[in-house]
Amino acid sequence: MLIPYVLWYVLWRNRGKRKMEASLTISDSFAYKDAPVSWRVRLIHLPMILRCAGFALLVCALARPQTHNAWDERSVEGIDIMLAMDVSTSMLAEDLRPNRIEAAKLVAGEFISDRINDNIGLTIFAGEAFTQCPMTTDHTSLLNMLKGVRTDIAAQGLISDGTAIGMGLANAVSRLKNSKAKSKVVILLTDGSNNMGDISPMTAAQIAKSIGVRVYTIGVGTNKVARYPMPVAGGVQYVNIPVEIDTKTLKSIAAVSEGNYYRATNTKELRQIYRDIDKLEKSRMNVKKFSKRYEAYQPFVMGALLILIIELLLRLTALRRTT
Repeated sequence: MLIPYVLWYVLWRNRGKRKMEASLTISDSFAYKDAPVSWRVRLIHLPMILRCAGFALLVCALARPQTHNAWDERSVEGIDIMLAMDVSTSMLAEDLRPNRIEAAKLVAGEFISDRINDNIGLTIFAGEAFTQCPMTTDHTSLLNMLKGVRTDIAAQGLISDGTAIGMGLANAVSRLKNSKAKSKVVILLTDGSNNMGDISPMTAAQIAKSIGVRVYTIGVGTNKVARYPMPVAGGVQYVNIPVEIDTKTLKSIAAVSEGNYYRATNTKELRQIYRDIDKLEKSRMNVKKFSKRYEAYQPFVMGALLILIIELLLRLTALRRTT
């Protein structure tokens, strides 16, 4: 398209010159051939060049340029991890700041962000358990799901309230049964003792051991009593509730599966626990990553508009022609 336009421009100018030739013989301007040429004469073709450049950029924009889009498969060092988090209503106790569930989510989020090469998933449990997020290397999606974890799902009737440690562990372990990673880990966090569920904690621990899953158990909560917001008519009343962590069971689960038991009475200790777990061995695994496609036409459109505006201003001002 540009070549025909340039040819037309050249031929039109030559044709215009022929029309302007005098019919009478007059003296020529040969004597002024060495006279200096003004900058306007030197830039006489600049509007045409700018018009061509603007047109070329518009063509590029219409071609819909996009960023690279492909699957990238590479080998990285990582392990398969399932987080099993207690979301029973007792996790609203405020012995950890701002409360147990928010502190657990905060520290777990930091742990996930630091392990960029790991497959990590999330199981939540109260009186029942379900997978909130399967194992994935898409940690952005996982973190978004973690932020959405709430303790009111039992109050809404979505699951039964209570603490089904065995069910939570069994659900997390089931997500690791087909894993080919050398290291398979469950990090189980709870603030109570098992009082619900069809699977006992020790049965779930034996299942974990049979498929090579190490379980790291974390008991959260201060000693003796904790401040708890009790809903009452028209507001909230704070009461002290007993801290009843089944330390013996959590230690047994960790021992059977060759993991470790930890106790966190505040957020600082909980953060240190996750740092200790962060030192786990890593195994080589293949990760297939998809790079998303993004539209990239905007710079071409903006460039074309800018050039055409400059060309129009030059034609109407400094490089205006009378013929």
